[in-house]
Amino acid sequence: MDLVTKIYQLTNEFPSNEIYGITNQLCTAFVSIPSNIAEGAAKDSDKEYIRFLYIALGSLMELDTQLIIAKKYRLYK
Repeated sequence: MDLVTKIYQLTNEFPSNEIYGITNQLCTAFVSIPSNIAEGAAKDSDKEYIRFLYIALGSLMELDTQLIIAKKYRLYK
């Protein structure tokens, strides 16, 4: 959950014209990471839990890519 807080703080530094662009994409990706882990933990089988962990991993990779793009375009320091 610390990641969620840090990303919210980071995106507050972004220009307002990015609110519907990369800011929205970052928020969607980082909220889905702990959400998918929690959803997977509630499943009845290990197979389903692992499937949701892979979904969370995919969201983490999206987040990583979006942060690289944001840094490249100097949306944060």
